[in-house]
Amino acid sequence: MRIQYFLSIFPILLVLTFQDTTFAQSLDSLPSSATAPTAPQNIAPTLKEEVKDDFVKVQGQETSVSQASDVQPQQVKDDFVKVQGQETSVSEVSDVQPQQVKDDFVKVQGQVTSVSQLSDVQPTDWAFQALQSLVERYSCISGYPDGTYKGNRAMTRYEFAAGLNACLQRVNELIAASAVDKITQEDLAVLQRLQEEFAAELATLRGRVDTLEARTAELEANRFSTTTVLGGEAIFALATATGGDPPGDQSNNQPVFNNLVRVGTVSSFSGLDRLRIGLVSGNSANRGYAGTVEKPGFGDMALLSSQTDTNNRIALDLLEYRFPAFNNRVVFTARPVGFSLSNVLTANSPYFDTGRGAISRFGEASPLFKIGSLDAGAGADWLVTDWLRLQVAYGTRNSSDPNQGISGSDHSTLGVQFLIKPSGNTLAGLTYINAYSANGSLDTFTGSLNADTSGGLEKPIQVNALGASFQWRINRQVTLGAWGGITMGNFLNSNAYANTTTYAASVGISDPFGREGDLLAFIIGQPPKLVAGRDLPNGTDRNTSLHFETFYRWGVSDNIFVTPGFFVITAPEHNADNNTIFMGVLRTTFLF
Repeated sequence: MRIQYFLSIFPILLVLTFQDTTFAQSLDSLPSSATAPTAPQNIAPTLKEEVKDDFVKVQGQETSVSQASDVQPQQVKDDFVKVQGQETSVSEVSDVQPQQVKDDFVKVQGQVTSVSQLSDVQPTDWAFQALQSLVERYSCISGYPDGTYKGNRAMTRYEFAAGLNACLQRVNELIAASAVDKITQEDLAVLQRLQEEFAAELATLRGRVDTLEARTAELEANRFSTTTVLGGEAIFALATATGGDPPGDQSNNQPVFNNLVRVGTVSSFSGLDRLRIGLVSGNSANRGYAGTVEKPGFGDMALLSSQTDTNNRIALDLLEYRFPAFNNRVVFTARPVGFSLSNVLTANSPYFDTGRGAISRFGEASPLFKIGSLDAGAGADWLVTDWLRLQVAYGTRNSSDPNQGISGSDHSTLGVQFLIKPSGNTLAGLTYINAYSANGSLDTFTGSLNADTSGGLEKPIQVNALGASFQWRINRQVTLGAWGGITMGNFLNSNAYANTTTYAASVGISDPFGREGDLLAFIIGQPPKLVAGRDLPNGTDRNTSLHFETFYRWGVSDNIFVTPGFFVITAPEHNADNNTIFMGVLRTTFLF
């Protein structure tokens, strides 16, 4: 494709980006990939959505489509102070921020103008009458947005005491400001009596405040860095497979126990930018059940989402810097290591999370986002309106090679996507991709070998691809998802061409048995298939493979998830002569 395709549209993008806007939200004030996502990926994705490579998924957000009520950009700062437990990621990413203390009784939830609004306080109590007078005189108490205090009777007394403490502080402020004339002797007498009545509760609350302050000071003194947090995930996967023969020859279908470990840092220097560095280690030898040329297996359709092979050596997994600009409506991303289009273009898939999403590589998200098997790139995500985002990304392979670089790379890809929010419970993506491959390969590693190599011609090819994705949160628990795509490849030195298609549909059920954090999912789809072509050595795919997948994610805690699941592939490699493949996985994910 070459970089000139990107350069040709870059001036247009600059004009659009520099348009004047009154949208003054900073990324620090915007509402991602959650301590533990309880359902499919957030229908309100981040301004740059976390993807499966994100070892430190945004964990403080709601990643469930069933939880989200609006589509709007998220805080980059959230990605900095996220707590491991999406994400993000590696999906949809699972992150080390002090958790909000449940006993934070003095958190201001919303001002009320009269004690009569606090429906949990009985009007017959003398304290109600007294506090009512103080609130109406000094506006000194806080309650919840619905005007109640919440909790049982004992907690109501503590929260009432917290309101009293606020009034005491307000009166002290007036005294310190020499506004004593605004305070009557009767009010001082009432305060004295209330203090005596709630002395025990006031003492307990003040003790808790002292404890919280001491704990906060200790955390600050012992934190990893003032600008950096450390996080990661460890995935254990016990897998087994049967069937095939062909494909494969039953020589590599023994049960396996693999691991994937990712550790990284997230730094912020302004509170709005973000620098991420990630390390990875894994041991899925010989591409697992997929096999290699030397040791054939079931093919790419059998790849697991958590597969990585570094022979348990530590390798640099990602290096990324993001920053906002233009009134914080645009987030720019530069990623010289570990880049794919989905680092900028929202995958809009409920299960795009290595440790907590789909168990298969195909089931994660549309294969179109994997075109090119890139290693470096950059992009921008522009919040055009509250319901529309424009995302642009460009990446290459062998970018550090001076013989190729970013302008002469043998594999390069440009992606453009409109992310649209038609309503409060739906999210749609429309994607266009233009790619160049010197050897004719798409390199998505999700479909048939014939589709991924464009019929095996091994000549330079220009690819135009169109894709669409959709999520619909039917209710709090049920989310429907779907995506599809077509690639149209034209070989540059001949009249040959190769076209492929792919699609999938899914149903996700959050908290199916009343267990918060659990997820039951079903996915059915067609892995990439070569459906039309001309002058191709291997021709087109003869039949149609179907992928059936289901898994249940059990949230043991906010940081531990156990996911049993299995998937079935009929007519592997889109060849009815091949036998059906059955694969089962027990995946355990630890977030830290």
